Amino acid sequence: MQPVSLAFLWHQHQPYYPDDVTGENAMPWVRLHGTKDYYGMALHIKEVPEFRCTINLVPSLLLQIQQYTEQGRTDRHLEVSHMPADGLSRTDAEYLVDHFFMANVDNMIRPYSRYHELYVMRGLGKDSAENAVARFSERDLRDLQVWNNLTWFHPLAFETDSALRQFLEKGQSWTEDEKLWLLDKQLEVLRQVIPLHRELAEGGQLELTTSPFYHPILPLLWDKRSARQAMPGCQLPKHLDSYSEDAKRQLQRAIEYHEELFGVKPTGMWPSEGSVSHEIIAAIADVGIEWIATDEEILAESTNGWISRDEHGHMRHPEMLFRPWRVSDGDAQLQVVFRDHALSDLIGFHYQRSDPHAAAADLLGRIEGIGRAVDSHNAGRPALVPIILDGENCWEYYADGGVEFLRTLYREAAARDTINPVRVSDHVCAFPATDKIGHLYAGSWISHNFAIWIGHQEDVTAWELLHETRKFLQEAESSDKHPAESIANAWEEIFIAEGSDWFWWFGDDHSSAQDVLFDQLFRKHLQNVYELLGTRCPDSLQQPITRTEIRAIHTMPTGFLPVKIDGRRTYFEWISAGRYISGSERGTMTLVTEGVIHEIFFGFDSENLFVRIDTAKQAREDLKAIDELVLRFLEPEGYEVRITKLKSGQSLAKLCRKNRMVPKSQTKVAIDRVLELQIRFNDLKRKPDEPIHMYVETLADGQSIDRTPSEGALEFTVPSQDFEAVMWQV
Repeated sequence: MQPVSLAFLWHQHQPYYPDDVTGENAMPWVRLHGTKDYYGMALHIKEVPEFRCTINLVPSLLLQIQQYTEQGRTDRHLEVSHMPADGLSRTDAEYLVDHFFMANVDNMIRPYSRYHELYVMRGLGKDSAENAVARFSERDLRDLQVWNNLTWFHPLAFETDSALRQFLEKGQSWTEDEKLWLLDKQLEVLRQVIPLHRELAEGGQLELTTSPFYHPILPLLWDKRSARQAMPGCQLPKHLDSYSEDAKRQLQRAIEYHEELFGVKPTGMWPSEGSVSHEIIAAIADVGIEWIATDEEILAESTNGWISRDEHGHMRHPEMLFRPWRVSDGDAQLQVVFRDHALSDLIGFHYQRSDPHAAAADLLGRIEGIGRAVDSHNAGRPALVPIILDGENCWEYYADGGVEFLRTLYREAAARDTINPVRVSDHVCAFPATDKIGHLYAGSWISHNFAIWIGHQEDVTAWELLHETRKFLQEAESSDKHPAESIANAWEEIFIAEGSDWFWWFGDDHSSAQDVLFDQLFRKHLQNVYELLGTRCPDSLQQPITRTEIRAIHTMPTGFLPVKIDGRRTYFEWISAGRYISGSERGTMTLVTEGVIHEIFFGFDSENLFVRIDTAKQAREDLKAIDELVLRFLEPEGYEVRITKLKSGQSLAKLCRKNRMVPKSQTKVAIDRVLELQIRFNDLKRKPDEPIHMYVETLADGQSIDRTPSEGALEFTVPSQDFEAVMWQV
């Protein structure tokens, strides 16, 4: 067997947060991910000189990094960080206690005793910032300023910098001078991000690729009607004018800026959100791009399903996926590689709960298995396995920031004779595509469509507002009444507003605590067009686009449940239950592959907690694919229900606390059409009005294969005896 060409492509991206007209910046994510993920991911590659991969750097991200490091720009979070703790206004102190716990609690707050102490003191979800701030002393406020910046340094930074490590070890009671030292250190690390990537690229370890400048969905700029290839009945905006000139400008600007920073033009591109259509091929090729990447489902649709996965995830004609393809439009042509979304999702959503060494071994074993499966069908060419995902968002869910997993993965991949880690360009140059796609399907890496960016009424409203503002700018430009600089700055605001990120948060596909802020930022960029040209903006830009409230990831129980634990799907037993549907927690990341658990129902009577788990078909059959199902509790901490012998049909449920069985517990389980579970509140040491936070995990071969929900938990409180009476009155 020839060594498999393993092609990692890490996509590094943030929305363009600054308001260039006012100079304000409401969000710190470029800076915080800069000192953590953008810096750390490059250091990981540098640790293993034999390892090769590709990193996609979006120009608008690089521009914001340079604004911090070269232009002295700031953000609201950084401004409050600099303020002396003894001089904070009431407003600034409330901002501090409300925003400086923005980090993964389990992996970035709880491991640090002082930070966790401050977190408990804050009482998030229980108390307002206005009330909580009174509990914080000057020392507490300063420690909080420090901790939320400190926890966003990558673990490798503490390994390589002894002064930073000593600062961490102090843990609390820092002085103002020490705090300012840390903020200077943060800027020092941020200044290394771009030069470090250039060093790795010039040394041959790293291929650097790009995306359209402000990360727009190119096919929708070109022709919004392309959305109807995958969604024939979707509502489209009233105005369907092509913004093809904008698309070309976003492409050309990306190439120019990349060359300015790294000295060479990129040859590869990750089109924003893996979004492609046949119509944009020539425009991409015209700027010098030779290859692009997108998702495997685009290949499946482009070949009318000839290359696709069945309901169990098995690939038809896998040898045809693991190779580059060629697509052309007239004389323009590109090579296209297609991400294996199952392998990519394992890193993004599943391995975070596994032993890192076992997870790395599992991934490499799967890659070797692909090599064996396609070797005899590939005409002497090595299989190309593209693994493509965000390079920043998943690592906060790993206990150590993903350090041990990535270290093991990179070292083992470089050491094995069966695997050859490659830059994508190296493979497509050595083994250029021989297969051709007649017509490239229009879609993205998520469900091979554009639903997230144009599939909801809020998206349509946003496109209409963008069109009206763009039309106003075109008319102003043709009138010759405005200075060229004002016109150029106004166009920049249009290009920013065309970015995919604003549309990501419109509609009901994704939600976050910052939905309202993203809405405001989108409209502010359009408002700036009018302001720059000395014209009052229309009232339509003053009205929020977002109409949906921030959604909880599940509903809540509304009454006591009369559940009989028999594994049958009895509707009236669960009519008053809380309900979670897989995928409801979608935020910055999206899981493409489906897990075994589709829905969870939960509720109670006065003495017992009831949980019901629904799978795709029959639970008794679907759950035979796993070895163990575990209901884990974050509150009360340390408790879990372990359900074993799923394959035998004689399942057992054991309630444990810190790996020891709870004596005399009366936990019950039954599995038939659904899985039903009963746990006594007394066995959990829970009293009325005390919290329950829980999630479900599935394991196979000793490794976690799924967590439901993938982020967060199912949260409620133990009911009082008069719960039903209270709910009836409500």
